[in-house]
Amino acid sequence: MKHTLIAWMRDKPGVLNRVVGLLRRRNFNIDSLQVGHSETPGISRMTFVVDGDEHMVDQVIKQLRKLVDVTQVDNISDRPTVMHELAMIRVQAASTNRGEIIQLVSIHSGQIVDVAIDSLIIQIADTEDKVNALLGLLQHFGIIEMVRTGPVAMVRSSEPWRPRGTTVWRAQANGVEAATAKDLFSIGGV
Repeated sequence: MKHTLIAWMRDKPGVLNRVVGLLRRRNFNIDSLQVGHSETPGISRMTFVVDGDEHMVDQVIKQLRKLVDVTQVDNISDRPTVMHELAMIRVQAASTNRGEIIQLVSIHSGQIVDVAIDSLIIQIADTEDKVNALLGLLQHFGIIEMVRTGPVAMVRSSEPWRPRGTTVWRAQANGVEAATAKDLFSIGGV
């Protein structure tokens, strides 16, 4: 079964390598891995999807929580989430079929981000199913090149938002200016 995990970690060199090394040692196949800045200065947010049973995922979460630079880990697999991924696709586009491609992209809420004489670059940011649906249609025209991010996820707003006290504490303990709990509440609108 696929599990979506989110980890918050200090924004330091080598942290990503330690996290990936831990997953490799546990023989996990990482389906996707995305890392970027979070709402807390000095803390990065990693979204990754792994395949494994509940026991294996629980063990990995426990091991990740022991890493000094990891401030929090959440398994959001069973929670209501908003999960999107980004894909950029270069597709062959002659003058005879360019209009049809543009129409398909528009129907799927994508964007044309680059135009050349013989090709278009299309961008879509949506659910995995919708990205796959557009890709299936574009196969007909000839995909030249493609890149996908894999999913990034957030728990839906229907879930109560709460500041991650551990993240704030560890960020401040390591000399990084971080938001206070009061600031985090005002950001979350609570």
